[in-house]
Amino acid sequence: MRHHDNKRKFHREKRQRVALMRSLARSLVLHGQIDTTLAKAKELRPYIERLVTTSKKPTLASRRAAVVKIGDSEAVKKLHEELAKRYADRNGGYTRIVRLGRVGKRVGEQARIEFVQE
Repeated sequence: MRHHDNKRKFHREKRQRVALMRSLARSLVLHGQIDTTLAKAKELRPYIERLVTTSKKPTLASRRAAVVKIGDSEAVKKLHEELAKRYADRNGGYTRIVRLGRVGKRVGEQARIEFVQE
């Protein structure tokens, strides 16, 4: 039975999926927006939303949890100092996914995931 088995696997092993999500999250935090496939953007959205929500608490534990999830101290610094302050009074919905359509024959539908500007 597939109870609670609703995550995409992307034809990768678990370590590769974890590395993919870390890399996408790090790039999104550092650059503000990234272009990727629609499936990866949809999978990244709850991952990054949870990171922003936990980084709104200025504790050492939340900072260490972000380091575990992202793996980059520069990205964690930007997450805690800039993004957490930007979304301090917002209760979720920090990102937006914009569909870009298909690009090429073999690549899936492309999308841009970006942080919402207030």
